[in-house]
Amino acid sequence: ILVQRSLLQVCLILSLYNKISHPICLFQGIKANYHNMNLLHKMGGYFSQQCLSETTDFRFPMEVTKATQKNSTMIIYEFLQQIFQLFSKNLPVGAWNTSTIDKFQNGIHQQIEELEICLSEERSKARNSFHTWILRSTTFSVKKYFQRITNFLEDKQYSHCSWQAVQKELRTCLIIFDHLMKKH
Repeated sequence: ILVQRSLLQVCLILSLYNKISHPICLFQGIKANYHNMNLLHKMGGYFSQQCLSETTDFRFPMEVTKATQKNSTMIIYEFLQQIFQLFSKNLPVGAWNTSTIDKFQNGIHQQIEELEICLSEERSKARNSFHTWILRSTTFSVKKYFQRITNFLEDKQYSHCSWQAVQKELRTCLIIFDHLMKKH
């Protein structure tokens, strides 16, 4: 009985150590996403009428909306990575509030870091190759979507109006993103 009790204590200690030593997924996506939507709005304000000619269809990858709960973490992560990269290039600093831009970028970066912990947990559990193939296909679609946005900005020489069109697109994107996080 003494040996069993000691063995039980060792197993309990090892179990607690395992829980403590591995980071826990603490992704606060919906709350952070709402905060980011507000910052995005504050950054550039309302879409000005002088920029109406700059609107375009970036062809949002609708397969993202059909993502399963398993896929949503990686897709959210890819979106955040792409948004962070996009907002690290040629912003209309004179026209937008730079402190709000900084807060937005910091918020996105914090979400990315939180999701990296979640993804490390999920990757250790991932086994299904078909599931992995679908996920790769969807994340590739997200990358292509952001490449279209980047190409648009480059073609318009990162003008204020082109950034306003991108800001408007990203607001819509974050609403869809909110739906994805509710699956998470």
